[in-house]
Order: sequence, then structure tokens, then C-alpha cells
Amino acid sequence: MTFKAKSVLKDKFWIIENNEQLVGTMSWNDDRYMFSTTGETCFFDNKRQINQRFGSEIVWTDLSTPKEVTQEDLVVYEFPTSVTPYNTMYDVQRKLPLFTKSVKSKSLYCAGYYIIHFDKGWVKSFCPKLITVERYETKGPFRTEIEMRQELSRATN
Repeated sequence: MTFKAKSVLKDKFWIIENNEQLVGTMSWNDDRYMFSTTGETCFFDNKRQINQRFGSEIVWTDLSTPKEVTQEDLVVYEFPTSVTPYNTMYDVQRKLPLFTKSVKSKSLYCAGYYIIHFDKGWVKSFCPKLITVERYETKGPFRTEIEMRQELSRATN
């Protein structure tokens, strides 16, 4: 078994996982560690005791120091995104570049610039949710903000 302690607050709070499945949480209270899971809370004086409890060495990772993100990381099928995309796909029928914002997320977003027609008129949007694009009249995706602004001025006239 491989247990991972993913840091949420540096040196204070971790999420404990086993094979990508949540096991519980671990926190540091100035003098000892507290492990919590549904129906159980345990206290430990050091990491050696924690390893004994889990029966294997825990891999401690620091999520608070993100890797450097480059412009190439923020693109889905040549369309820009607002965040690092995960689970990228291309909807061929609707011609939409889609992505999620995390590995486990089920909310789909559309990469690129769009204009969306709400009740009050046309508005610009960058990486809207797929459900918004499905519910309202839209134009896009556009690769640049300039293209989107040109189409917005045509649509409002």
C-alpha cells in the first residue's frame, strides 16, 4: 500500500490518500499530529508512530508550491484557457474544445473566448461552462480576445 500525505496548509494540514482514494486528514497542533477519519481520531507524537499505524512509509508531498505553468499548459486544441486544463476533449459535432479544472472534476468548460446572448443582451465570456453554452445562444470559440470583440460588435449592431 502506498499512502500519500498531500499538503493543504504547509506543515499544518494534509489529506491522506491510498491509491488516490481519500483515507482521512492529518493536522499538526504544535506538539503532535492528529489523524481523523469517519468515526476515528488518533494522535501521534512523530512520523515514525504514523508509519507504524499505517504499516508503511507515508509519502509527504507539498501541494502548496505549484509547478511553473507555461503558456503551452493553458491551451486546449489551440484555444486558450484560464487554468491548467485536465481531461481535454474535442466535441466534434458542436466544434467545442472542452476541459475540466481538476482531474476528478465532472464540470466541463469550453476553452477560448465566446459571446453569449442572455436576456439583457450579448456579453463576452472566457472559458464558460459547457452547460451555459448549451442553454444560451452563443458564438465562438475564438482564439483571441480581438476576434471575440469584433464578433460582439457585429452581434450588438
